[in-house]
Amino acid sequence: MVRIKVLVKPGVKVSKIEKTSEGEYTVWVDAPAKENKANIRLLNILSEYLQVPVSSIRFVSGVKGRVKVLEIC
Repeated sequence: MVRIKVLVKPGVKVSKIEKTSEGEYTVWVDAPAKENKANIRLLNILSEYLQVPVSSIRFVSGVKGRVKVLEIC
């Protein structure tokens, strides 16, 4: 299992991901931070970027904040 720290910036026009350091990413999400939409989109973006299934990514902390810790199995 690997843990990564993610800074999420919701509500942008185009989604993108940037690796800021080892195990840390900034992700711009084209979904609003309402009704869990940004979290769902974040999982899809990370899944595609890391080439792992969405089901192998889970939140450790930060579900309601912009800084999140995720675990990839």
